[in-house]
Amino acid sequence: MELSVITPVYGCKECLYELYFRVSESIKPITADFEIIFIDDASPDNSWEFLTQLCQKDKHVKAIRFSRNFGQHYAITAGLEHATGNWIIVMDCDLQDRPEEIPRLYNKALEGNDIVLAQRKVRQDNIFRRLFSISFYKLLGFLTDTKQDHTIANFGIYKHQVIDSVLKMKDSIRYFPAMIQWVGFKSVVLEVDHSERFTGKTSYNLKQLLKLGTNVVLSFSEKPLILVARFGLLVSGLSFIAGIIFLIKYFSGEIEVLGFTSLILSIWFLSGIIIFILGIIGLYLGKTFDRVKERPVYIIKEKQNL
Repeated sequence: MELSVITPVYGCKECLYELYFRVSESIKPITADFEIIFIDDASPDNSWEFLTQLCQKDKHVKAIRFSRNFGQHYAITAGLEHATGNWIIVMDCDLQDRPEEIPRLYNKALEGNDIVLAQRKVRQDNIFRRLFSISFYKLLGFLTDTKQDHTIANFGIYKHQVIDSVLKMKDSIRYFPAMIQWVGFKSVVLEVDHSERFTGKTSYNLKQLLKLGTNVVLSFSEKPLILVARFGLLVSGLSFIAGIIFLIKYFSGEIEVLGFTSLILSIWFLSGIIIFILGIIGLYLGKTFDRVKERPVYIIKEKQNL
């Protein structure tokens, strides 16, 4: 198998035939040996019925259906585990990732690159999504001490060796772009056009985006623990200096009665810091607990052509 195309499906039933047709037409000039793997992440719009019909019509099409909604990056993981192509393309199903860019990505990969990442020249998202994306990637880069680019997401072409390395990562939290960056290999960036959504709207709301951001930071960085430890050390140092100053003032007679207000504020302030630090540690312990349980990251209900 030369090419595998992986696309998670959620709430995009109206896009699926257009996506299938444009992907097929883009790949056929390259090779006749390809597969398109759709992963139905328990889409609420009955996408599975259409995918089943598509699989019966074209053996190049393969489909996986989850038992419930697990999330986009878990759907990508399922697709990667079933892909057999020498080169694997990952793209979203809403047609913002343009299938017509696939030949350019493939040709760039053949120049001796293991990874070719699609860089969106102009993102066709609303202002909220763009601002959140910029803020998230800047924070992620700071907390992981890596270079992050908000114009790059899942869309790209990856050598099978790269994907094999990604699949060896047993993290219970899956975030494909960070995992690709972690495994290394020779990668380049290729500027591509980015389209508006074919239909509908994104399934990510603010709560889900914040949850995703928190999970990614906790999974790929220990820097929050380092930062709170440094902050605790700083507060301890300042408290020690303040204690020396007040002790000197006490013995010099400048302080006759200790203030009730300063005592209460100190207790509240230090208690808040302690609770905050314990909360950060608790989040890491919770993620460790999830990992120790060794539950599967997704469950497949049924397959077609696999």
